[in-house]
Amino acid sequence: MSLLPVCAFNSQYIDIKIPYNKEMLEKIRTILGRAWISERKIWRFPNNKTTVENLNRIFHVNISISTKGKTRSCQTPIDTEKKKMSDEMRIRGFSNQSIKAYTSHLSSYASYNDMFFEFDIDKMKEYLLYIRDTKKCSASFLSQAICSLKFYYCKLYGKQDEAFSIAFPRKEKRLPNILSKEEVKKIISVISNIKHRVIIMLIYSAGLRVSEAASLKIKDIDSSRGLIRISQSKGNKDRLTLLSGITLKTLREYYMLYKPEVWLFPGQDDNTHISVRSIQNIFNKACKEACIIKNATTHWLRHSFATHLLESGVDIRYIQELLGHQSSKTTEIYTHVSNHKLCQIKNPLDDMNTI
Repeated sequence: MSLLPVCAFNSQYIDIKIPYNKEMLEKIRTILGRAWISERKIWRFPNNKTTVENLNRIFHVNISISTKGKTRSCQTPIDTEKKKMSDEMRIRGFSNQSIKAYTSHLSSYASYNDMFFEFDIDKMKEYLLYIRDTKKCSASFLSQAICSLKFYYCKLYGKQDEAFSIAFPRKEKRLPNILSKEEVKKIISVISNIKHRVIIMLIYSAGLRVSEAASLKIKDIDSSRGLIRISQSKGNKDRLTLLSGITLKTLREYYMLYKPEVWLFPGQDDNTHISVRSIQNIFNKACKEACIIKNATTHWLRHSFATHLLESGVDIRYIQELLGHQSSKTTEIYTHVSNHKLCQIKNPLDDMNTI
């Protein structure tokens, strides 16, 4: 449990609430004028310069003396470090999604280890074992946590990579989940709202990530060439993908009704695009109405797009380009779920006419 304080100020007092810790208790008792308020379970200190200096030293926070009548929270060390990490990642061109994930992992580690600002490999390994065993997290989640800690200590504070002696877990070899063409058709057919329907059609027919579909702009649609431009997606890469004729027809109907100006799919505020969560909710509702018993997600549509192309005979190198995969190894996983060749294999049981 974290020992980072929760602070409140007024002109006379500074109130602090922290979880019980024997070592911290001894430090608190060195501050003159302290008082334990049992009914509120808080420590109360006089609001003066000496007290503030002592609290900053004990808690490693940045408290300034409050002015009369104002109440505010103190800034904790993890807030400061997350800001530093976020700024550095932005400078290096990381996506907002990666920044959010990395800072979240750092925050989680700080909650586990109050002395997180000290480089302690053994403590980090202890934490990784803790989240593996308690959260039953995947190997990819564990790898992301390791990457976050390595970035923080090695990139932000200059620790040598060799000193960060934590190995990545073995990658899990999982097959991508897919929907059949019939299931995709059923999902699309139950969506009556044309805006919602064309979003799902685009994700499937262009093999988009849900975040890519959400952030499409009108200028990204090249109707004359039947292509969609995906700008600065995962890995800061641009790519072109397919725009199907049926999707284009529905897209034009949608455009005439909604007349979007910048974002192809605006959110409630025209200045922002539709949220990823909204699209996921649209898809989940459609799956339920279409009686899809599989626990499908929007990303299954991207997997299905790739698999269906492969089954129709499209070269895997073209599929790699359409999906934006850096390595063909990533795309090759779809060969393991394609039934293009598997269906041509005769099952030995079918030869046993005596059964």
